[in-house]
Amino acid sequence: MNTQNTPIHLELWHKDFWRMSVANMLLTMSVYTLIPILPLWMIYQEHFSPIQTGISMGVFSVGMFLFGGICSFLVQRFRRNIVCLLSVLGVLSCTASLYYVERMTFLKPIFIFTLFLRFFQGAFYGLAQMVLSSTLIIDTSESFQRTEANHSSSWFGRFALSLGPVLSLVVFQYSGFNWALLASIICGLVAILLIMMVKFPFKTHEGDTKVLSSDRFFLTQGKWLFANLTITTSVIGLLLSTRLSFPFYGMVMGGFIMALLAQKFVFAQAELESEVISGIILIGVAILMMLTRHQTIVFYLSPLLIGLGIGIIGSRFLLFFIKLSHHSQRGTSQSTFLLGWESGIGIGLFIGYALMYDQPRLIYITSIILLFVSFLIYHFFTHKWFMKHKNR
Repeated sequence: MNTQNTPIHLELWHKDFWRMSVANMLLTMSVYTLIPILPLWMIYQEHFSPIQTGISMGVFSVGMFLFGGICSFLVQRFRRNIVCLLSVLGVLSCTASLYYVERMTFLKPIFIFTLFLRFFQGAFYGLAQMVLSSTLIIDTSESFQRTEANHSSSWFGRFALSLGPVLSLVVFQYSGFNWALLASIICGLVAILLIMMVKFPFKTHEGDTKVLSSDRFFLTQGKWLFANLTITTSVIGLLLSTRLSFPFYGMVMGGFIMALLAQKFVFAQAELESEVISGIILIGVAILMMLTRHQTIVFYLSPLLIGLGIGIIGSRFLLFFIKLSHHSQRGTSQSTFLLGWESGIGIGLFIGYALMYDQPRLIYITSIILLFVSFLIYHFFTHKWFMKHKNR
């Protein structure tokens, strides 16, 4: 068998790249579908306290770091697509187990078992995304296309931040929690099918491989970008801890589409610093509107601005990580961006539920403060530091 028969693609948007990008979106959707409905189940059905709910939501992001140190070892010693597939199955197994939690009377207290499931769900999701984003998607593109491949495929994951909650809230409203869990699992299963449809060459193991490594895990020279990104996305987590409707998430998707257009037509020739600052200002204005205005138009305009701001910030920070890395660290930069993004959301969810539950006004004020801090750090330190240390 010719295991090195790798297809050559002169165009980026070929069928294998589409399959992997959609798989990325569906995998992310399978996780994000749980964000609006899982706290409802915890608080109203299982009677978790706000602190228990916050810990259960936030521990997912902690779990994402569990397998990071051995990610490089796994993809070099075993078939990388198999590692990814098994990781996705791990995510889905944890999701399916939530269905049986209350039926297993010997699992007391339920909070501990739920915490266990959420932690390992995050661990398997983190590994799946590290392999998918840092390795498999790159493997479907030629070397000169890989920056564009990273940038383009990341948008599919960003879309899931809107599409996942919309799907779960609609299913939850009409069919209940168990069917919403099923919708999450179906998203993951379709992602598995799409990954299985792509053929990847088997790359033989060469020499000794360290079991523990930061390769494909964390870009150490990007620590300040990581910190700034985490502070910024903690605002997203705080907002997600409030009671948002599916029209809200739908308008966020509209904001993402506007961000794509803005990148092409507004920021194409703009200074690098302007995108992140514009994104922070847009989110800040949206939250200020939610805090001080209650007209119907605010209900639709504020999530549109939030989606626009998130899209701009996420896209620019990813490119910063890529430009900060050496060519061989491209996958590592993608993983570091993912961890910073998800860490911020996890911290925001924890604070929102554990410390500010059912206090949207306090959440909005805290979000504005965090955005202001993020703006100051980025403008006076992070951007200048990045311009000094970037490699390309």
